[in-house]
Amino acid sequence: MQVYKKLKILTARPSKKEQKNIKHHLYGIIDPDKKFSTGQWLKETVKIIKDIQKRNKIPILVGGTGLYFYSLINGLVKIPKIPLKIRNKVRLIQSKIGQKNFYKKLKKLDPNIKNKFDPNDSQRSIRAYEIKLFTKTSMYEWFNKTESKFKDSEFLKLYINFKRDELVERISLRTSRMIEEGAIEEVKRFNKLKIKKENSVNKVIGIVELTQFLKNQINLIEAKELISIKTRQYAKRQATWARGRMSSWKKINPAKIRDFIKKLNKSSLKLDQLT
Repeated sequence: MQVYKKLKILTARPSKKEQKNIKHHLYGIIDPDKKFSTGQWLKETVKIIKDIQKRNKIPILVGGTGLYFYSLINGLVKIPKIPLKIRNKVRLIQSKIGQKNFYKKLKKLDPNIKNKFDPNDSQRSIRAYEIKLFTKTSMYEWFNKTESKFKDSEFLKLYINFKRDELVERISLRTSRMIEEGAIEEVKRFNKLKIKKENSVNKVIGIVELTQFLKNQINLIEAKELISIKTRQYAKRQATWARGRMSSWKKINPAKIRDFIKKLNKSSLKLDQLT
């Protein structure tokens, strides 16, 4: 969500000071009414990585979107384009029977998807269903056919592993800070754009809750609590992805990051190259 313009506060994009001290890429590059895919991100990211490497620098990729990291390290699946007729048919089925029953139906159609993602993730469920229906091949079989433009050994993969109680506290503080920094005004300006509801940008956590507050449907304390709850749920999904797809990554205790950097500095990786 940080690729979108207009929602700098709610997506916690780097500040001007941070961007002045350290060169950042791919933040706030897409208009909110435009679609943006993993494939687009990967294409742009590979270009930037190559450019940074040409300058004898080392790129650091930071974020919480596991699928983006996965596509970079393992390659992006080249699934044939699904006809609109089939896509609409699948969406109609999902809307008629509800996500819970749709996921059960999906598991029968494609047993390979079991335990691969959150059963409540309607977007991924629909995608998996339409792929299996049209190609007769599981989405995860397609994943296994992909190749990356980089060797796995080129990556130093780090996962900052916060304890649950500390994470909950940080999320609550983050929500309060966003309100203080002007998230309410940001949502006011965003709502004036009248972006179509089906556009991905509307999934930014905080838009719905602060809109409800602006309409006097809930008070600010309730809005903040709902934002924190939704953020905790998202963090839980990130952790689930990490357990399943990042098991080989180096897990670092946040309190020991500085010690880890010191060890890196003594290795062949020189931190003054980092960008």
